[in-house]
Amino acid sequence: MKTIGGSLPRRLKATASGAITAGKPVIVDTDGTVSDVAVSSITQLVGSAATFESASTVYTASAYDSNAQKVVIIYRDGGNSDYGTAVVGTVSDMSISFGTPVVFVSASIKKGPAIAYDSDEQKVVIAYGKDSGSPANGCLVGTVSGTSISFGSEASIFHSGLPAEMFSAVYDSNTQQVILVYDYGTTYYYQVGSVSGTSITFGSYTSFHTSNSNQLAAVYDPDAQRFLVMYRDAGNSNYGTVEVGTVSGTSISFGTPVVFESATTNNIAGAYDANAQKVVLTYKDGGNSDYGTAIVGTVSGTSISFGTPVVFASDSGTFQYQTSRFSTVYDSNAQKVVIAYRTYNDSDNPSFVIAGTVSGTSISFETAVSLHSNQVVDEYIVAVYDSNSKRVVVAVTDSGDSDYGKGIVYRTASSSTNLTSENYIGIAEYAAADTETATVLIKGGVSTTQSSLTPGQTYFVQTDGTLGLTAGTPSVTAGTAVTSTKLIVKG
Repeated sequence: MKTIGGSLPRRLKATASGAITAGKPVIVDTDGTVSDVAVSSITQLVGSAATFESASTVYTASAYDSNAQKVVIIYRDGGNSDYGTAVVGTVSDMSISFGTPVVFVSASIKKGPAIAYDSDEQKVVIAYGKDSGSPANGCLVGTVSGTSISFGSEASIFHSGLPAEMFSAVYDSNTQQVILVYDYGTTYYYQVGSVSGTSITFGSYTSFHTSNSNQLAAVYDPDAQRFLVMYRDAGNSNYGTVEVGTVSGTSISFGTPVVFESATTNNIAGAYDANAQKVVLTYKDGGNSDYGTAIVGTVSGTSISFGTPVVFASDSGTFQYQTSRFSTVYDSNAQKVVIAYRTYNDSDNPSFVIAGTVSGTSISFETAVSLHSNQVVDEYIVAVYDSNSKRVVVAVTDSGDSDYGKGIVYRTASSSTNLTSENYIGIAEYAAADTETATVLIKGGVSTTQSSLTPGQTYFVQTDGTLGLTAGTPSVTAGTAVTSTKLIVKG
């Protein structure tokens, strides 16, 4: 085959950054050097604990403000009359620093407050019950600015009599509303609210299940545009149960309840895996020695189906004791579900963090890593994902240090490619050592060092530097095969 237009440049010479392999795809770096397309591995790592409250800190919850690129932690401050308090955290690599704590309500808040981030209004929403005062249950809208947070007026919501015991809050990106679920008496309720400025307006409270047992959590599935609420059903042998809801206006219609664990189920949490487009539920399985267990769910319409439960923490090997509490989030950079949890033993109470990868309807876990050297209090371990720093931040109550509130940064093990949708320039003609001059066949050049190609097929650059017939992410065309060993470059 003859190449037309032989006077056109078909080669580029540049300094190699790292070793260059003949026949491999090459990118241009930001400094003008060239490199092989490759994947690099990042190991998991836990940072040192940083104090955000030097007093007894309980009833913690957290959210990530993607506009301000800050973590917001709320809690009851035992050093200040048990007032509801918020603090803003800034992550830098493996450390986190905190601003000055801000009281959001001058009243003692009860167990189980909730916080969610409204990405449309760029506000955080906090819901809580109070030990005394009116209203018994309140909601606030917060605005993060720098390392601090300010709040609008308290909204009176829910029932006016007694405070609710536990809340869960999620943001519905489809309807751009905040969904609150909570328990009151023997019934679970929901309310749907719309944020405007620093205020929030709710529809009426509506019951969706009786025989509650003070165990509930909520997850939003943005692909299915459905809201999921998970709970322990006291009316059905305390089985783990989930309902799928569809929001319309300020109402939610639910499908038939689905049991995901036919045993006493505690400490229910969950996260949505955007890569796998699955929901992952985590819980303590009373039918299997209270082991920490995860199960993958697939939403279809107003129902959900589940794969086989997978134990992530048992009483053998690294996991020495039955699990006690945990918090579950999704790390979008690593494309893994991350679980922070505490195990139970009267003299130790160690805490761990573990990452899992969803495949189909199952999940596999890596080796757990110790989260904190001191004991952490049973109920107060919460995790949130910071998408700017690509880190998970875990807030704990440190029983080894006067129950102070601490924040810990965790980096999930991951891999990354140096390939982008723009930086591919061609195929290396010859091998070159680091800092040597490399010769790259660019658009129109013919690479003759390939193997096992199919003539007439378009080949794509894969993120690991190989060539394939299917486009990767990003989608980058390498060229067209003309023989089994020759590729016309289409950089």
